[in-house]
Amino acid sequence: MSLPIETDVPLRGLNTFGVDATARRLVRVRSARDVRLVVDHPELGRAPKCVLGGGSNLLFTHDVDAVVVKVEIAGIRVLEDDAHSTLIEAGAGESWHGVVEWTLDQGYAGLENLARIPGTAGAAPVQNIGAYGLELSDRLESVDVVDFVTGRSATLPAAHCRLGYRDSVFKRELAGKSVITAIRLRLPKPWTPVTGYADVQRWLQRHNLNDPSPKAVFDAVCAIRQSKLPDPSTLGNAGSFFKNPVVNRTIRNEILEEHPDIVSYPLEDGTYKLAAAWMIAACGWKGQSLGRAGVHEQQPLVLVNRGGASGTDILALAKAVQDSVQQKFGLRLEPEPVIL
Repeated sequence: MSLPIETDVPLRGLNTFGVDATARRLVRVRSARDVRLVVDHPELGRAPKCVLGGGSNLLFTHDVDAVVVKVEIAGIRVLEDDAHSTLIEAGAGESWHGVVEWTLDQGYAGLENLARIPGTAGAAPVQNIGAYGLELSDRLESVDVVDFVTGRSATLPAAHCRLGYRDSVFKRELAGKSVITAIRLRLPKPWTPVTGYADVQRWLQRHNLNDPSPKAVFDAVCAIRQSKLPDPSTLGNAGSFFKNPVVNRTIRNEILEEHPDIVSYPLEDGTYKLAAAWMIAACGWKGQSLGRAGVHEQQPLVLVNRGGASGTDILALAKAVQDSVQQKFGLRLEPEPVIL
């Protein structure tokens, strides 16, 4: 049995930036066995691979010569459920937001702060997605992967995924060398709401929810994200384009001397996370455009395709923003999306 190989596939509808690019060859995998068929294929096996999930965390700047492996592995199920935790397994092709909704619908809480993050379940560990006080690393138990060289399957515990701030082993040593086929999430019991972020607190207070349910936290996060972030179906974007810089106390204090209003957050290890959005706005980029690429009017971390922008247009805007921030603050912002 062989997999259909699609050729010269337009990728505009497969990336949330909505930029034009073409995949010379594309295969859709719906199981770990399909991945092994790709590895064993005489034409595809030795070719470089580009893994594509929901297309929400990448920027195409040219056509793709590598074999695009479109992950469409479905399925969500409960593996364990006891008094201490629930273990959920999701296929890598499942919508991440769909996984969050499914768990809540089934009565399992713990993912609500990660609602409305675009992309697939398989992409979530790659980026170590996070929002409103929670990161995937707080819930990830393990991932299933298939090696693109040997075709062998393996299960990696979360500790082996080396999850960091919007980072993982899959963006580094394993980039292009393996594909995630399933993830497992452990949801702790009893459930404790994560409501430390000011935006979440304010939303709950406005709705007189002093003892919020998981659904209330979910509703708060959905409402906040919808109010702040553009819908990719109407305005092309990949969410936050830049990471918030993490610096030591000395650098943070030096920046504070010149820019006392800069927003920063202390981290547990003694470092500080600086608000990249504040810095971008301070450089005058909020709502501005460079050709058909622009910086969002409400959230400066989000770069948008105002219609007809190419990947190189958006990359040029990103570099202009980086240069401005570096000149003003001495820091080089690091992009979140994979740039191809």
